[in-house]
Amino acid sequence: MTTYGSFPGSRPRRLRTSPVMRRMVAETRLHPADFILPAFVREGISEPVPIAAMPGVVQHTRDTLKKAAAEAVAAGISGIMLFGVPEESKKDALGTAGTDPDGILQVALRDVRSEVGDELLVMSDLCLDETTDHGHCGVLDAEGRVDNDATLERYAEMAQVQADAGAHVVGPSGMMDGQIGVVRDALDQIGREDVAVLAYTVKYASAFFGPFREAVGSSLKGDRKTYQQDPANARESLRELALDLEEGADMVMVKPAGPYLDILARVADTVDVPVVAYQISGEYSMIEAAAEKGWIDRDAAILEALTGIRRAGARNILTYWATEVAQKLR
Repeated sequence: MTTYGSFPGSRPRRLRTSPVMRRMVAETRLHPADFILPAFVREGISEPVPIAAMPGVVQHTRDTLKKAAAEAVAAGISGIMLFGVPEESKKDALGTAGTDPDGILQVALRDVRSEVGDELLVMSDLCLDETTDHGHCGVLDAEGRVDNDATLERYAEMAQVQADAGAHVVGPSGMMDGQIGVVRDALDQIGREDVAVLAYTVKYASAFFGPFREAVGSSLKGDRKTYQQDPANARESLRELALDLEEGADMVMVKPAGPYLDILARVADTVDVPVVAYQISGEYSMIEAAAEKGWIDRDAAILEALTGIRRAGARNILTYWATEVAQKLR
């Protein structure tokens, strides 16, 4: 072969020659502490209920939820985000199960705190959609529209009962204007300045939420496009971000993760607080379904997807694979 001087003088492939070389120069690494496990607990069941649209994920009983929390601690992950699924008969227009100290989410928070103490950050979803008979994230007005300010009053009460039940972190996820400031004030009013607020700052009205509706037994008819963000837009995410930070958010979230890596990167480049991304149900289910068909390598696809989210700027990732991946990393 004819050579022309020292061409090519630069050979990037030298840094890809072996697994050890690739590991040494890797710019992005996954660690168990990066992960938060979302978990569902359902009232009135004696055995875990598999979620058909999310293979491998279940609606937990109170006892199996405690076991999952203990496994999360052993795997070294940082947190568990709890979603409560009340009995259908306990849903109503105001989502009162969400502020009942004996509601399933509050009971589960106490259960998990008693099991793991402070070894795992116990986080609570702060939203009404699981507990309302209409399935929306807020209180409806006389015309059936979500009433922003009436909903904020409910969120304030939810924040207080969740803190009293043991939440280290509350995650207001309903996308109401002003929700972070109201929740922060409500917590401070009862002397819970120690409870952190994870702001669902960027939450798009996404088709990828589909399997989640089964997971929480959603009663929703219609959509949430009047309060969740339009997938066509990017700049409004930065506006939401500025407002949440001004109102006192301790951490901010982008949800979904995979379809919005550009937004995640913009948020991460803008802030000096921790940035969290939620790899949601549809992202999970697509990989599981393709792997079940034999179309992709399941484990490799999981790690690649998570690495991409981390590389885009997420400090922490909510993922249904949290414990599994953390165990493998360890």
